[in-house]
Amino acid sequence: MTTITIRLGDWATLGQDASAIRFEVFVDEQKVPAEIELDAMDAVCLHAVAYDDQGRAIGTGRLLPDGHIGRMAVRKVGRGTGVGGQILQLLMSKAQERGDAFVVLNAQAAAAPFYARHGFVQQGEQFEEAGIAHVEMRLQF
Repeated sequence: MTTITIRLGDWATLGQDASAIRFEVFVDEQKVPAEIELDAMDAVCLHAVAYDDQGRAIGTGRLLPDGHIGRMAVRKVGRGTGVGGQILQLLMSKAQERGDAFVVLNAQAAAAPFYARHGFVQQGEQFEEAGIAHVEMRLQF
C-alpha cells in the first residue's frame, strides 16, 4: 500500500508540480489546448498536490475563492488508488472550514460517477468544454 501525502498551498509553492500533472493529463492525454490549461485563477486558488511514498507528484486539484473545485487530475500511475478521492475530500473540507455553503465543479462526463460517489449531484444538461463533454455538479454542505 502506497502512502499518500497531500500538500496544500498556493501556486508559488505547488504550481510547478501541479502544472506538470495537469499538462500530462489534460494536454498530453486529453488533448486540451495548452494555452487554456493555465489561467489567472491559479494565483488565487488553494492548491492540493498528492505525493506518493517516493515523493512523486501524482495528483492535483484546486479550490477557487467562489467554491469551485477544479483542475482535478491524477497521473495514470495513481489512478484507481483512491488518491483522487483523498484530494477531493480535502478540498471539500477546506471549503467547508472557510464557511462555503456548497462546492461546485464542472466534471468531465466520464468522471461524473466518481463525483456522485462523493455526494455531488448533477445540475442541468451536459455541455462541451475544451472539446470534452462535461456536467456541472454541486454538493451542498
